Amino acid sequence: MHSDYRIIVLLSGSGTTLQSIIDTGLPATISAVISNKAGVMGLGRAEEAAIPTHVLDHTGYASREAFDHDLQKLIDQYEPDLVVLAGFMRILSDKFVDHYYGKLINIHPSLLPKYKGMHTHQRVMDDGEPLHGSSVHFVNSDLDGGPVVLQARLPVLPSDSPESLELRIKTKEHLIYPTAISWLAEGRIKLKDDDVYMDGKKMAGPVVMDYM
Repeated sequence: MHSDYRIIVLLSGSGTTLQSIIDTGLPATISAVISNKAGVMGLGRAEEAAIPTHVLDHTGYASREAFDHDLQKLIDQYEPDLVVLAGFMRILSDKFVDHYYGKLINIHPSLLPKYKGMHTHQRVMDDGEPLHGSSVHFVNSDLDGGPVVLQARLPVLPSDSPESLELRIKTKEHLIYPTAISWLAEGRIKLKDDDVYMDGKKMAGPVVMDYM
């Protein structure tokens, strides 16, 4: 995974999403992994892959803005082309998001714009939805509201529980997130004026990968 295209990964937990990115062998270099929590498994995964790690503990800051200011300073030392949120359990300030416009992506476990926020698997089942999935999207100031690049879509099975549905969604996330990052690293995907362009053409909607 060596390329001039530089990625910073932000995480708060076990790092399974990070591991999927490492294992895929992207046309990119993960310059560093940053966590807001010390001792999490995600940091260990990065260290095993010889990726530099940093801990910036949000509990030591009086405000979200102060934390984001120092986080931005740390990230910008690496001059990244892309900042990847991989289970980073922080709501980011508008100033931070604006600074990385078009260079900040997240993956959310729903078929956006449906089911923004938390507990998506339970809510999908409570509503009797026939389909569920996950969305890779650019981050903007609207929580889970940025333009969507790629989605995985799969059926909700009669035998599903929220836990089994979450597990099936997670396995697909580990496929589509590296794919979307690859497209960005290859220059195939661009964000302009809140519209996503793929191979120079404005996308009418996200690419959808069906797992039926």
